[in-house]
Amino acid sequence: MNETLRNTGLFVIIAALIILTGFQQSWNAALLIISMGLISSIMALGVNLQWGFAGLFNVGIMGFVALGGLAAVLVGMPPTEGAWTAGGWGILGALAFGAGTIFAATLVMKRMAKGWLRTVVVLVVLVAGFFIFRAVLDPSVAAVEAINPAGTGYLGGLGLPVILAWPVGGLLAAGAAWMIGKTALGLRSDYLAIATLGIAEIIIAILKNEDWLSRGVKNVIGIPRPVPYEINLQNDPLFVERAAQFGFNPVEASTLWVKVLYVALFASVLLILLWLSQRALNSPWGRMLRAIRDNEVAAEAMGKDVTARHLQVFILGSAICGVAGAMMTTLDSQLTPGSYQPLRFTFLVWVMVIVGGSGNNYGAVLGGFLMWYLWVMVEPMGLWLMNLITYGMSDGYWLKDHLIESAAHMRLMTMGAVLLLVLRFSPRGLIPEK
Repeated sequence: MNETLRNTGLFVIIAALIILTGFQQSWNAALLIISMGLISSIMALGVNLQWGFAGLFNVGIMGFVALGGLAAVLVGMPPTEGAWTAGGWGILGALAFGAGTIFAATLVMKRMAKGWLRTVVVLVVLVAGFFIFRAVLDPSVAAVEAINPAGTGYLGGLGLPVILAWPVGGLLAAGAAWMIGKTALGLRSDYLAIATLGIAEIIIAILKNEDWLSRGVKNVIGIPRPVPYEINLQNDPLFVERAAQFGFNPVEASTLWVKVLYVALFASVLLILLWLSQRALNSPWGRMLRAIRDNEVAAEAMGKDVTARHLQVFILGSAICGVAGAMMTTLDSQLTPGSYQPLRFTFLVWVMVIVGGSGNNYGAVLGGFLMWYLWVMVEPMGLWLMNLITYGMSDGYWLKDHLIESAAHMRLMTMGAVLLLVLRFSPRGLIPEK
């Protein structure tokens, strides 16, 4: 079969499954699958850039996605009234002082000769800086968190259009990736994986515990949206009239139209990133990255700066994940730090890349849609299957109860089964790298 025809057929199958979901369940469910499939594909593109192009084993995806989610809060939410005067400037001053302390200790390490005197001076700078930092930070944080803790208790954001949070999320993730890359990219691949996972957990711990920044586990809700609210559409006579012309009631029409607008926005971002990724893949820079991936020693012997190229692609891939994280938080209209689990934001995205085809951007997009569809649909399918299997068993029978309760585990079993089948019969993925 022609390769283009085969690849097109795979995308058509995914589209048919989603359309079937629309007919059998609801178009709201189908459009939500498309929206999250687009976001998942963007995450997969970011990971594919790191792993498929350069062979970097990053399992800290969750941290970069969470930073994108934080950007939606920092940009889109209005500032909390009185928070900046109560302690906001004190927090900024403390953070600046902390950064200055680290810079001063680094400067001492570079300027002074090795010996016990340098060690003592560095310790004095760090210890004194820490106590001053805490003396300024703690009362400022307490003052901010005391402002209506049930409703706010944090600094809030800038009150700007939330769509600006998407590039800001990429910038936050890129900045974190630069700091991580400068310290961890020299490690061997397995140690790099451990380091990135640990740093991702640190980022999540900060979001969960620093209430002044993100409200912690109390969550930030009501994040503004880049699309109209359903209630506003339902109160618009022109919209109600047009919905009636197509045979929809205002409530159903408003929910569908909002999801269609989200799909259009997310698809635009995906198409731009896919176009840029393809340009990068086919450029001399992309060929150099693949040469480094396949043989670092040979590439370095040809004069290529392996560490610098690794840092570049690590930052770019992490930035894409940050953009996806900001988009997802915008779709949910809330930031819930407790929901950032490695199972969903690391393992699942890696499965998307591997199943779709590592090193192929179209494969990453296909894997994003396919695995997200299965992630959403397998559990209800499993419940239906267990009810069918246990149809003849009496209610209360131990085996029937056990099988029905086990339906929730069908999701994980299916993910593993799909991964094993693809690795067995198409080791390079459904759309392999050329």
